[in-house]
Amino acid sequence: MRLRSDIFVSALLRRVFAKGDFAAVEKKGTEEAGAVFIRQHFRDGLETLYGPAPQSLFDDGGSTDRLFEVRLERRPADDVRDMLDRERKFDSDLWIVELEVEEIGDLVPTARRNENPL
Repeated sequence: MRLRSDIFVSALLRRVFAKGDFAAVEKKGTEEAGAVFIRQHFRDGLETLYGPAPQSLFDDGGSTDRLFEVRLERRPADDVRDMLDRERKFDSDLWIVELEVEEIGDLVPTARRNENPL
């Protein structure tokens, strides 16, 4: 069983604060299973947007961990806002979490695409 969205977000915020960085919930979604999107803010004003990874990127072991993929990388805030607005029209129960960290590191588990499927 996958960790509830509210618990995942709460744990993420605590881990960010423990590193001395800043995090905030921009939009609170469904507590049990709302999709989580993460906006990473950089000092130069650009942002990276992480969204839920597609099921095809999960391993075959039936993992229940949350995985994210980069949706937009180091783009102006308006580009990220536009994409999130489109996502909200599709799914009004999503979460949006903002992180002010230079390095995401192990805070956000990202899916690795297999570049060579053979």
